[in-house]
Amino acid sequence: MHGLFRKKITVLMVCSANICRSPIAQGVLEQLIRERGLKNRIRVDSAGTHVPRIGTRPDPRAIRAAEECGISIKRYRSRMLAPADYERCDYIVAMDQQNLGHMRRECPQEYSHKLSSVIDYLPGAALDEVPDPYFGNQEGFQRVVDLLQPACSGFLDYLSRERGLS
Repeated sequence: MHGLFRKKITVLMVCSANICRSPIAQGVLEQLIRERGLKNRIRVDSAGTHVPRIGTRPDPRAIRAAEECGISIKRYRSRMLAPADYERCDYIVAMDQQNLGHMRRECPQEYSHKLSSVIDYLPGAALDEVPDPYFGNQEGFQRVVDLLQPACSGFLDYLSRERGLS
């Protein structure tokens, strides 16, 4: 009975405009959470540090790349990273170094331990960030999915160890 009232762990995936990488990361992580039977334990959202149009759907190329892996991100809408997110969320995961730097500057010191880069969870990564595919072609979006699947799996493994999830 006591476990029924446990607060969900909240994870926020962050990129620049919240229309490419972070919605894909949200979709990938949500799929992994469902596959591992952790839907009642973890909630995932995404946001951007520089969102030009709030409420925008993900880029059609991001939607297509995610769908090719059986992940639907059509229902997501872009939003800005809000000051309240630093307190509200348990983990805030950046897609690149620029956004991580932005978050480190904006985040109140008492919440800075919540910040990380998604690449930190990708064992043996040759990159230090997930490249922004926006100005490229469909192949770049597929590369993002290919990077985020093992990175999000690694993050979920980390979370499972840290929080004793099973």
